[in-house]
Amino acid sequence: MKGLYVLLAAILLASCQNQGKEDINKAKQASIDSMKVEINKQRVIDSMKTEMAKAKEEEKAEAQKVVVVHQNDGTATAPVAKKKGWSSTAKGAVIGAGVGAATGAIVSKKKGEGAIIGGLAGAGVGAGTGAIIDSNKKKKE
Repeated sequence: MKGLYVLLAAILLASCQNQGKEDINKAKQASIDSMKVEINKQRVIDSMKTEMAKAKEEEKAEAQKVVVVHQNDGTATAPVAKKKGWSSTAKGAVIGAGVGAATGAIVSKKKGEGAIIGGLAGAGVGAGTGAIIDSNKKKKE
């Protein structure tokens, strides 16, 4: 009878150790996954900052251009500066982030996490699509 109790105690101890290892592995994987999410977030933020800096530089370049038109009466006029809108890349990123966040929140059991992941993925896809549209527009011009 003692042998049976010892065997049961050994089985119970071994199963508890395996469960502990599984929990540690799950915690490690969750930590790695959260780091990946943070890295992807930072990539999107960096790309948005780059696009915004490019847009500001283009606006400054447009503002510096001055065209003088001479008329017969000898007066000069400067044209009204044309206000430049958002690039397709920026529009795509914003629209994609909104749609992705909404979809992620609806689909995921964890609403906040789903919204963040969906927003990041949507922003990336939207920015990529917008960049393709921008490059096609430049080719046509």
